[in-house]
Amino acid sequence: MRGTVPGLGMPYPLGGLLPAVYQEDPFTMQWTEALDEVLAPLVQTLDCITAYIDPLLAPEDFLPWLSGWSGAVLDENWPVQRRRAVVAAAVSLYQSRGTVAGLRAHLELVTGGRVEVADNGAVTWSSVPDADLPGDPSPLVTIRVTVTAETPVNVRALDALIRAAKPAHVPYRLEVTGP
Repeated sequence: MRGTVPGLGMPYPLGGLLPAVYQEDPFTMQWTEALDEVLAPLVQTLDCITAYIDPLLAPEDFLPWLSGWSGAVLDENWPVQRRRAVVAAAVSLYQSRGTVAGLRAHLELVTGGRVEVADNGAVTWSSVPDADLPGDPSPLVTIRVTVTAETPVNVRALDALIRAAKPAHVPYRLEVTGP
């Protein structure tokens, strides 16, 4: 949470903006100095707003806030560079959401590993209402994630991410392997 920063100066002191009659009053000047101390972080933030909304430059504690804006899901156990990359790529990931390429890109970004997505492409139809579908109509996606030893993967979180990113009607199987 942002708050007052000790010693942070106000670039535009309020007392200097007042008419001369108020600048001569010690109480008014003390009051405006107190306001300067409270408002200085706000003014500094607004002066640097482009750095705050850029996920690659924003302070680390702003990343969850930015991820909420973009709808990106972050894991606090990820390294900060991975969290920054996920927030930065959120829009492009949502553009390809529900596709094999989009799923692969998203999983590679969050795991830091190699991802293979095998889609059998099964589709079927019937001209008779409520009839059994011919053959094996169920599409199945097999997802293999190969990670390195230094990048641990939370399989439950990965499973939740896949369920959110894939089409709802498509069953899948997840395989996570080491090097």
